Amino acid sequence: MRYLIVGAGGTGGAFAAFLQKAGLDVTLIARGEHLRAIREQGLRLELPESSFVVQPKAENMPSYVRGRQDGSNPAPDVILVCVKYYSLPETISFLRAAADSRSIIIPILNVYGTGSRMQAELPELMVTDGCMYIVSRKAAPGVIRMDGPLFRVVYGLRQNTPAEARAKAEPVLEQADKELGQAGIQVVHSRQVEDDTFRKFTLISPMATLGAVYDTKARDMQPGGAHREEFAALAGELAALAAALGISLPQDIVAKNLHIIDHMAPDSTASMQRDVAAGRESEVDGLVHAVVRMADEAGIQVPHYQELAEILSKRGVQ
Repeated sequence: MRYLIVGAGGTGGAFAAFLQKAGLDVTLIARGEHLRAIREQGLRLELPESSFVVQPKAENMPSYVRGRQDGSNPAPDVILVCVKYYSLPETISFLRAAADSRSIIIPILNVYGTGSRMQAELPELMVTDGCMYIVSRKAAPGVIRMDGPLFRVVYGLRQNTPAEARAKAEPVLEQADKELGQAGIQVVHSRQVEDDTFRKFTLISPMATLGAVYDTKARDMQPGGAHREEFAALAGELAALAAALGISLPQDIVAKNLHIIDHMAPDSTASMQRDVAAGRESEVDGLVHAVVRMADEAGIQVPHYQELAEILSKRGVQ
């Protein structure tokens, strides 16, 4: 199938590298110096014990749309959306021109409920939901660095997907299961994607929140770390929120998340933390303030999130 990957950071860049190495038809949407470096030198993926370089087709959004209009870029079968949450408006506008009615859009973002939001704004297209477990980042223009072997993607159709749309999308997703698996990516084709994406949210939101407030690294949440109990408290509040929303999570979700943290490289950080530290726009609204809003609507208390959200607001962090 033809894959279009929107966003060339730690997630999208890793996707492009693995799929291109497996010989699949991949186009990567990038911009600026990163795009120029990929075109001139290829995309380099650095793993803990090895590295490799691939040459994916790389374009920016305007050039790809021009190619769709003149026929030089056939419609993609699968679109993996790997942008930051604050880039969704621009991305949604791009998808209207890049996709066609046969394309299946898989959003791979950290913020819970992204697929539903995108589907509401793209009613003519098929948008699934998804998330990713990976520790990676753009290390330099044209270079993606993975800090461990974890590379698991979760995606699927929401429970309210109409039967006709489901029958159309499932064969494409099943083919993607095979091709991504053959590329070395662990695939979970979820039948309860609302639950599974919230499960990922209970990992990344606490980690990113603590990182944004205290500049923590994974070691600070590992055994003996100064912020381990705070991570557990935040994850526990999300578990309570899930119960109030009717979302099913493992009873030991906090312990499972701590187990994942314990196996991260000690220096691992969340991308939101890095954006906040650099003074860039960040996903604070979707990963922190959204929790407070959801809890308020559900009628429950999340005091740890409330406290940290207020700290970030007083600092003017966006």
